[in-house]
Amino acid sequence: MSPPSDADFIINHNKSSPDLKTASTILHSTSEDDIDSLNNLLSDIRLFTTLRDADIDPISLKWDSKSSDYKSRGPVVCNFYKEGTTQHNAIGAHSGCYSVYHGLAVAAKQLNPNFTPSFENTDPQFEVPYNEKWTDGKSIVSIDPFGHLAIPENYPELAENVDIRPSIAITKAVLQLPDIQALVKEGKIPVDGKIVLNKEGDVAISKIALDSVWYLPGIAKRFGITEDELRLNLFKDTNNMYPELITRPDIKTFLPPIGGSTVYIFGDPSYLSDPTKDLALRVHDSCTGSDVFASNICTCRPYLIFGIQEAILQAQTPNGVGMCVYFQKEGRSLGEITKYLVYNARKKYGDTADKYFLRTECIAGVRDMRFQQLMPDVLQWLGIKRINKMLSMSNMKYDAIIDAGITIDKRIPIPDDMIPGDSNVEIDAKIHSGYFTTGSVKTEIELKQTHGTEWK
Repeated sequence: MSPPSDADFIINHNKSSPDLKTASTILHSTSEDDIDSLNNLLSDIRLFTTLRDADIDPISLKWDSKSSDYKSRGPVVCNFYKEGTTQHNAIGAHSGCYSVYHGLAVAAKQLNPNFTPSFENTDPQFEVPYNEKWTDGKSIVSIDPFGHLAIPENYPELAENVDIRPSIAITKAVLQLPDIQALVKEGKIPVDGKIVLNKEGDVAISKIALDSVWYLPGIAKRFGITEDELRLNLFKDTNNMYPELITRPDIKTFLPPIGGSTVYIFGDPSYLSDPTKDLALRVHDSCTGSDVFASNICTCRPYLIFGIQEAILQAQTPNGVGMCVYFQKEGRSLGEITKYLVYNARKKYGDTADKYFLRTECIAGVRDMRFQQLMPDVLQWLGIKRINKMLSMSNMKYDAIIDAGITIDKRIPIPDDMIPGDSNVEIDAKIHSGYFTTGSVKTEIELKQTHGTEWK
């Protein structure tokens, strides 16, 4: 009898740790008895499937279906529970970077792996109308356009055999932001009773959470590479975590373990897809140190607050609507560890604007991994065709939106009086590299003279 291959190696969820240790020991043995014991011990879950497996039968998923019918397009199914082992049509797991916690909850016996959620009364609180970009196979490749409809009740003929879950949730909320509340009390934002609800500055919003769902052929095309190159590098760079990127080339959809995005809408959501309406938009990439804790080393929080302020004011006009899209891309998607190491290097070397990007490149090998080419997908999903006010100075965001066929009337830079003292290094360097400004662009010599504060 031959030893089991990696594809045959399986781990019984119900086995205890000693049994798993025994399995590991046996796996490295060539003894016939040990191999028999291993085959008996491990019997439940395949590590992965391959094209050669006779029992695979993935649920149909037509990303370029050209149809508004979500049933004919098909749901994204990644879960191996129930019959998902043979019928899944996506690689990865739901909930992005939180998916591992689901596994931990199961391992800690706090969650039944076969738990079936009830989605009763979780319907979207407002409609996002279908548009042809949803199913042309190229305009939206980083989110599932039908992710808000992916619940078992919408696919009764499939739900009995596979686990169907949403990757988009649509709700409403009231914001209580101290900065906005202060502006209301100062009279800089009026109380209208509809958006700004009261003199305390409570703000009514509609909001949408979106997890990342990648259509691999579309992602590859967006970056000018082959699908094979994309699959191989994703497989290798995640430490071989997703073997089906290699063994299942027929599966074109991948749920990456990364953060998603949240859309905050001020005013009537139906205005977003109407090009005759005036949209004020802030596209913001997360920066916990500034957004939450108000660090003075960057302009992230001030620009976010300014964007929200302008979105509210625009929504209070008869023809206006405002929106902020918040992407989980900490430290330009390099991560918070890398960001803090860069801070250390900047301060150690004197922190001048001419070396701003160099400090990141020395540590990360690249200055930015946010890949704004994917950012407009959420705008396409919402049917946005025109932006009246773009609350961003980023040339990368601007270029990505224009390349997506969306027009921008005006670009609004952050007001000078909102720039924290220690963030002049950042803003001067970014303007020099191509960020939009209505002011002057500093020369290389002038950048050397822009210093950040020293740490004591």
